[in-house]
Amino acid sequence: MKIRKGDDVLVLAGKFRGERAKVEEALPQSNKVILDGLNVAKRHTKQSGSMMQAGIIDKLMPLHVSNVALWCDGHKGPAKAGFKVADGAKTRVCRKCGEAL
Repeated sequence: MKIRKGDDVLVLAGKFRGERAKVEEALPQSNKVILDGLNVAKRHTKQSGSMMQAGIIDKLMPLHVSNVALWCDGHKGPAKAGFKVADGAKTRVCRKCGEAL
């Protein structure tokens, strides 16, 4: 999975198509990402123990990684990530403009 925590992404499909957001958490086992402020669901919870709050809480739900694309500041658009090895360090680069992501 080429998308990591902290990346700026553009949503390509679904209810939030066209929105830009930061990746809050990446879940590579299930190929999903959680975006900051997008795809929020209301969950009705019952108190379990003294720590968990009861009531209606907002929960960030994951989106599939195929529905988002990295945002490239070089050409101000969605980017496909490629890799370049320089001086033994592997870095992600935009395939369109060559700028580091």
